[in-house]
Amino acid sequence: MPHLLILGAGTAGTVVANKLRPQLPRDAWTITVVAREDVHDYQPGYLFLPFGTYTNRQVRRTSSEFLPEGVEFVIADIDRVDPQGDVVHLADGRTLPYDYLLIATGTTPRPDQTPGMPEGLAAGTVHEFYTYEGAQRLATALADFAGGHVVVHVCEMPIKCPVAPLEFVLLAEDWFRGRGLHSRTEITYATPLPGAFTRPIASRELGDLLDRRGIFVEPDFAVERIDPERNRLIAYDGRELAYDLLVTIPVNMGADFVARSGLGDELNFVPVDPHTMRSPTYPKIFALGDATNLPTSKAGSVAHFSAEIFCENFVQLAAGAPMTHRFDGHANCFVESGRGKALLLDFNYDTEPLPGLFPAPVVGPLNLLKESRANHLAKLAARPLYWDVLLRGRPVPWPTLMSMKGKRVPEDPAEPKEATTWPSR
Repeated sequence: MPHLLILGAGTAGTVVANKLRPQLPRDAWTITVVAREDVHDYQPGYLFLPFGTYTNRQVRRTSSEFLPEGVEFVIADIDRVDPQGDVVHLADGRTLPYDYLLIATGTTPRPDQTPGMPEGLAAGTVHEFYTYEGAQRLATALADFAGGHVVVHVCEMPIKCPVAPLEFVLLAEDWFRGRGLHSRTEITYATPLPGAFTRPIASRELGDLLDRRGIFVEPDFAVERIDPERNRLIAYDGRELAYDLLVTIPVNMGADFVARSGLGDELNFVPVDPHTMRSPTYPKIFALGDATNLPTSKAGSVAHFSAEIFCENFVQLAAGAPMTHRFDGHANCFVESGRGKALLLDFNYDTEPLPGLFPAPVVGPLNLLKESRANHLAKLAARPLYWDVLLRGRPVPWPTLMSMKGKRVPEDPAEPKEATTWPSR
């Protein structure tokens, strides 16, 4: 009996299990999901924990409650994949053979990759919100903060949810203003990018927003190390940023077992075909979500949209037919900007975020590349939709592939005339 083995019970792995189990006959296919623990976090909620917007229960649930009947769930650490033998070796010595393997183990913050960061985290002057525990500690630090220089820093791209650091600085500015600390607080956003975001039009719009809020941007900042004794962030070019509170986004890397298996790039991300998510080296192996080297955002929307395409293709593959569906790199991201508003970005491999209305022209109701209250409410509504609809493989009210409906290419001569292509790696 053919066996589909899914490594990871995050967004992509859970969506795939829920969508494929009803479509693959139980007397013909077995499906197993492997995860290191029975924990499933709504990771966009990490951003809100430091500001008290969400409770722990709203962010953390168990993985098993979202997996369908007829899917075996194995809790174990993964040692390595043997792609020649079509078997996964678990850390406890067990082995799991597969006919097809899906790697969906995401990406993990790695403070150990930056000298001085582990010591700063231990000392409590350096914080991060890319883990559940880190976001909780940061909540305490913000509550105790009485003013000074706050530096929000991105070590290296790619990171999961590349707009999250921007959201944090905007929410922090609003937070300090609401507590009467605005005049005593300076915020700097240090990024390895030449601007606020990875694509020109969005970078300009977001950069202007930061400027209007009095947030300084330190571009092209390639960090060498953190000096936790002197509270300094130090770049390779000699620039130093002093801080009273450093909120850093550590280097993000794929799972270590990917490296041990010889399946990853230098950051342990799995190279795949950008349209089918299939390994170009091992045709029985696929990868989804943050675990891949797809040339688009490492975001929950990408994990979801690519999982939809994967499932459509896998049903064809299981029936002995060619895979005809192609993922276009579609991503959409809400950017919380504070003061009860948010922006929305919608883009894919070929088209950068553009202004306009989403999901329909004229009526919207959401604004693209523009702050609005509706965008903020939609972002808050995404959390229950995630738990109750998306994870369970039910239809969601937006298209899998990007649509140009409602979008417009700016006509201002100072703005790009055409959407900019994001080249593949």
